Amino acid sequence: MQDTQATEWKAGNTASLSKTISEYDVYSFAGITGDFNPAHINEEYAKSNRFGTRIAHGMLSAGLISSVIGMKLPGPGTIYLEQQLRFTAPVFIGDTITATITIEDIDEWNRMTLTTVCSNQNGKEVLQGKALVIPPKQ
Repeated sequence: MQDTQATEWKAGNTASLSKTISEYDVYSFAGITGDFNPAHINEEYAKSNRFGTRIAHGMLSAGLISSVIGMKLPGPGTIYLEQQLRFTAPVFIGDTITATITIEDIDEWNRMTLTTVCSNQNGKEVLQGKALVIPPKQ
């Protein structure tokens, strides 16, 4: 990860984190959000879906983006204004997902447009999008 001190924020700065998605993560996310879709929590049901097994909630991967934005780039104190997401591939229990954020632009009001991408352990992109945030004050 590049150094992302507030005085050095510029287009091209990037940060990322990786997490292996566990069964515990999927069940916890279901409990927190109330999304008990059987595609996520019922293996017998999921055997008949297009993927043949359970998949993680898409928003679980999106949550990793939030973690990078809130903790690394721009970092603590950042305010989320907008997030566009496109889910491009399923995430399975046991996949290691890497969320990567790249500063695309900083506008005259100091708002940042960020490119947001999640990829699995094989480098396959599973989510892509853009975010608009207000970084913390310097």
